[in-house]
Amino acid sequence: MNRNTIIGFLLIAAIMVGYTVWMTPSAEDMAKMKRVQDSIAAVHRVEQQRQEALKKLEKEEPEQNSGQQIQEEPKAPDLKSTSGYQERKGRYDVFANSVVGEDKVYTLENDLVKIEISSKGGFIKNVELKNYQTFDSLPLTLLDPQTTNFGLSFFVNTRLINTSVFYFYPSLTDSSTTHLSVTDDNPLSFSMRLYADAGEGQIDKEKYIEYLYTLKKDDYMFDFSINMVNMQQVISATTNYIDLNWYADLRRQEKAADRFSGLPTIYYKYYQDDVEFMDENDDDVEDIKTKLRWVSFKQRFFTSTIIAKNSFENGTLKVFTKENAPSDRYLRSMQAQLGLPFSKTGMTSVPLKFYFGPNQFYTLKSYDLGLEDQIPVGWGIFGWINKFIVIPVFNWLGGYGWNYGIVILLLTLMLKTALFPIAYKTYLSSAKMRVLKPEVDELSKKFPKKEDAMKKQQAVMALYKRAGANPASGCVPMLLQMPILIAMFRFFPASIELRQQSFLWATDLSSYDSIMNLPFNIPFYGDHVSLFTLLMTVSTIMYTYMNNQMMGSQTQQMPGMKTMMYLMPILFLGLFNNYASGLSYYYFLANIITFGQMFAFRHLINEDKLRAQIEANKKKPPKKKSNFQKRLEQAAKQRNAKR
Repeated sequence: MNRNTIIGFLLIAAIMVGYTVWMTPSAEDMAKMKRVQDSIAAVHRVEQQRQEALKKLEKEEPEQNSGQQIQEEPKAPDLKSTSGYQERKGRYDVFANSVVGEDKVYTLENDLVKIEISSKGGFIKNVELKNYQTFDSLPLTLLDPQTTNFGLSFFVNTRLINTSVFYFYPSLTDSSTTHLSVTDDNPLSFSMRLYADAGEGQIDKEKYIEYLYTLKKDDYMFDFSINMVNMQQVISATTNYIDLNWYADLRRQEKAADRFSGLPTIYYKYYQDDVEFMDENDDDVEDIKTKLRWVSFKQRFFTSTIIAKNSFENGTLKVFTKENAPSDRYLRSMQAQLGLPFSKTGMTSVPLKFYFGPNQFYTLKSYDLGLEDQIPVGWGIFGWINKFIVIPVFNWLGGYGWNYGIVILLLTLMLKTALFPIAYKTYLSSAKMRVLKPEVDELSKKFPKKEDAMKKQQAVMALYKRAGANPASGCVPMLLQMPILIAMFRFFPASIELRQQSFLWATDLSSYDSIMNLPFNIPFYGDHVSLFTLLMTVSTIMYTYMNNQMMGSQTQQMPGMKTMMYLMPILFLGLFNNYASGLSYYYFLANIITFGQMFAFRHLINEDKLRAQIEANKKKPPKKKSNFQKRLEQAAKQRNAKR
């Protein structure tokens, strides 16, 4: 590694340090973070009070069905003989009849998803993705049916009503039907209705809230409409919008959480604006006063998204982790309160959509809603490289049905071939520096004093110019390769195509590979041994050794830098041991191909011929100086004169 390469690394390090300093929060930012934390604590307190109030109400209510799925046709409750109607009416007003009922589960299914809808609340309690499994081969369900909650909140007179506690009625001609499937190209429609009371034990079929679900045959996205019919006489006259409340505990789907992918979090898109996301590691709350297009409960490889065909008026979003996990599958909790417009006419219809499916780039992109921005492929140039080069090539290769280990190999070969001219330029520059090294050493002896540093620099630059060598030509090509390396660092852990794809000893290229489980945990390393990470580390050390050998005495002048170059692979050993094995495999392949390129360059570049060419360049008449170069030399002379 020559001096210019080292300077390149130092420049990158300086940029990273500067960025870190720049991103350090100011006192104002710290105060804002404190306010956010206080808001989270306040939300926790309010939520706890709400839960305690609900539990108190449940204890006071008549005993209801346990919530088990009933396959046989349930008998409709005899509301006329139900005791305590007046007490319920004092609490639930015109929905007093609907607070008593029998929980029944209805299943809607197409080729991709299976959705379970509960009569209590009328909403989706569970979603199963039929083409995917968990890491331990169980059906992949996105939500926890025991804790999922969805409902509309509004005032009836002075009473706050939440529809999640009431029983809805399905719009079925055959009341015994509990399972519906999309069998052809015609969409399947299914609705659940919450009726207002017409008296004790009677419902008013002209006043209701309807959840209308419409599924297509082969789609992860489906329509969901909220229709409020003649509710202007029920809902408070001062209401301009009602709150939609959605709560879900997300479930663990992968063998281990990737340390760089973060925890599940909420992504959201402003109306006709950018996509944002909440904190991936700590509790967070956002109070958004402007319009939103969609809100997504996003995991690493899967997402649950509610989309407004028009817009949500506002939103309060919250992500947090419960101290006492409700199950061993629990990951994190998501909560969204979204404002829906309410019209004081006979009919208010709010058209929405739901997406329950994989975070597959082209699947999300096909909806033209910006949903693909949830996939963390990198920002700026790194994201562009992934979106417009890596992902298209990767999907094209994967379309042939090859094992994804072979796909990664072919992708690596293609990228290294595309970067071959840059690598050749880097090696050629290093070769020229090696040939000129003896003459540079002679100039150092000729100008040993510090005050002669400017003269030495001018003499060295003059030597490079006469020889036709450019010291920056070795650094620039390597900097051009850095975006590719960083882009791949982001691509592999975010690629769902690698999920549960096996290759050689790796059972899942999206997670770590393990050839040995340790009986203890090593800090910053883990409790297992990843062979791909070991191969990557050894090959990187070999590359560093070969590169130092080629540089010869140049690296001996900076022993500290040489030590650091050997230390970096050891640090990466701990970093990548718990990372996606597909990435370690890619870097290992890249090192092996680089070895081949280095041997090829040795045969392609004859240093004796290169030395003769440099000597010939020295004999050529000097090129005419450019005006810019003249100005630089004049400025240098003026600085020396002032000294």
